[in-house]
Amino acid sequence: MEKWIVFGVLSGVLALISRRSLLKTGSHGFYRFWAWECILGLLVVNIRFWFIHPLALHQLVSWILLVWSLVLLAAGLPVFLQARRKQQPRQDDQLFSFEKTSELIESGIYRYIRHPMYASLLFLAWGIYFKNPEPALLGAVLPASLLMYLTARKDEQECLDYFGPRYSAYMKRTRMFVPFLF
Repeated sequence: MEKWIVFGVLSGVLALISRRSLLKTGSHGFYRFWAWECILGLLVVNIRFWFIHPLALHQLVSWILLVWSLVLLAAGLPVFLQARRKQQPRQDDQLFSFEKTSELIESGIYRYIRHPMYASLLFLAWGIYFKNPEPALLGAVLPASLLMYLTARKDEQECLDYFGPRYSAYMKRTRMFVPFLF
């Protein structure tokens, strides 16, 4: 019971943070919020399995995915924040302040993938899922994956609208989530 209280409280915090995005159902932030909710649900259910049978195959898969999640975050966030500090923020009330980039970021990991932080969330979701890979939990991890894909697609449309042909060219030479693959 207490895990669902934690889920409710944290969901409320996420909803508060995402309130503007939730009012604009076609924005990338709308889909991202629901992906976060799925990931939070997975975490609340699977947190108790975090260190049970640490050398089991599913746990090893989980740890690899979780480490990749951190690697992508560590590779993407500093580049993003450094580039963001050098720019004048664009005006868009739907974006978080750190998202308001006015120049296309093409350095670091962004040379290879367009969405390292969304990819990080994908790996996080699957890493949490593999802590206790029950078929019923596919009902959370698969929607989380689909929602992260939709988040990225909506974000790309917003970037195409803002950056125009330059972003289109960027899309042609990079992958969405996994360098050289997807």
